[in-house]
Amino acid sequence: MPTPPRTPRPPRTPGPAGPAGRPPAPRRGGPAPVRRRRRRPRWGVRMATALSVAVLAAGGIGHAVVTGLDTGITRVDPFKDMKNRPQAGTGMNVLVVGTDGRDRITAEEKKKYRLGGAPCRCTDTVLLVHISEDRERASVVSLPRDSYAELPAHTDQNSGERHRAHPVKLNAAYSEGGPALTVRTVEAMTRVKIDHYLEVDFTSFMRTVDAVGGVQICTAKPVEDSYTGLRLAAGTHELDGGQALQYVRSRHIDGAADIGRMQRQQKFLAALVDRLTSGGVLFNPVRFREVATTLLGSVRADEGFGTDQLLALAKAMRGFTPASSEFVSVPVGDVDFPVKGIGSTVKWDASRAQKLFAAVREDRPLASRTDPARKKPQATVVEVAPKTIRVQVYNGTRIDGLGRKVDDALRATGFDTTRTPLSGSGPVRTRTLIEYDPRWDRSAKSLATALPGAELKAVPGRGGTLRVTAGSAYAGVTAVRAETAPARGPFEAVTGDQVVCP
Repeated sequence: MPTPPRTPRPPRTPGPAGPAGRPPAPRRGGPAPVRRRRRRPRWGVRMATALSVAVLAAGGIGHAVVTGLDTGITRVDPFKDMKNRPQAGTGMNVLVVGTDGRDRITAEEKKKYRLGGAPCRCTDTVLLVHISEDRERASVVSLPRDSYAELPAHTDQNSGERHRAHPVKLNAAYSEGGPALTVRTVEAMTRVKIDHYLEVDFTSFMRTVDAVGGVQICTAKPVEDSYTGLRLAAGTHELDGGQALQYVRSRHIDGAADIGRMQRQQKFLAALVDRLTSGGVLFNPVRFREVATTLLGSVRADEGFGTDQLLALAKAMRGFTPASSEFVSVPVGDVDFPVKGIGSTVKWDASRAQKLFAAVREDRPLASRTDPARKKPQATVVEVAPKTIRVQVYNGTRIDGLGRKVDDALRATGFDTTRTPLSGSGPVRTRTLIEYDPRWDRSAKSLATALPGAELKAVPGRGGTLRVTAGSAYAGVTAVRAETAPARGPFEAVTGDQVVCP
């Protein structure tokens, strides 16, 4: 639910205002509060503010800030009567599901963000989040909602009918058996023991994004989805809660469908981590409490997810950067696996998926990481992947070796250069020139991003190889990458710093 506005702090005035000059206690009466706080709201805000310096000096969010936050969580029991569960691994595993609940969204928001229609009472998003034992890494595994799954025998929560084990799409587990059946199904598919369950609906998603001040998303080309109403021009955008919801729900932008949507969800999560860790939320106890109150006031979680877990996560994330998070989708063997009575499903690559979840159980990183001291500069996102752009370099100056220098630099950032730079035949150039066939104009723009200040010249009939004539004003190559960063490691995982805006 939205965070209510704060009551203005009364001015300090001399006189008998109670012990220590405090204002009188608020008058009792009026509508009953949703929950009873253990201390007066205004006193709590002042105390949190007074403790800010001490808490920060101590090096983390403290119990004084998170105490009582868990009283606002709606509780569920996803582990009730569960037997034959997987053996516990190392670290902490949280199953995060996003449902299509929209009961508390206003009519205006439903119309603006295309949230009409009846909810399916199913999971729109399923994420397995692993927090490493040393609290220095978060691994997020996306499970396609259309994944082929086999539900264990259970009682249907809607009809009360007893069902035998049967195949379904993964998101139907929630429809038939709620959180408990969802956890049972995911544990059976992954053999990863779930420690905590967190359920987020459309309302809590939107309010939380607004509470952190929005997220920054960049796209190298315009994106549009008529189903969700998403419409973004190429460039960088600050998305509020409603716009972010459109972004993570869109699956009709390109032919990638749900796989593309999961990639956008991963970009969003990386951007959210970036905002949390760089926007001061985790370093300001009062700000942290505001954001946490907004989130926890409209989520559902298991009984064990409380103050201690919030404190552990907050302390862990204090040292986080986008590079501390890693994202991967379950390896897929067949994106169109037909099942009678169900339709098209997504079939996992059993062998690769088994190795992925073994790494999660054993608390191993999913993405390869380079030495931070040798970290490459962050790359600018371009529309066309550099590896698909063929480039022939010419030296347009009298500077010996400049052609080789430019060729090497372009190849280092990913361009497919010929590796045989040539000498230019025209006049000596000051400004670097890029000549291209108009049919390859998008490739030329991507190349120009890597060569700041270069002149672009269309040459009909030149073909697919772009020509770069280096000028004496050449000042180096800017690192660029395609919007979907190249995956690293055996599981094709990416780290957050690869997908956030430069």
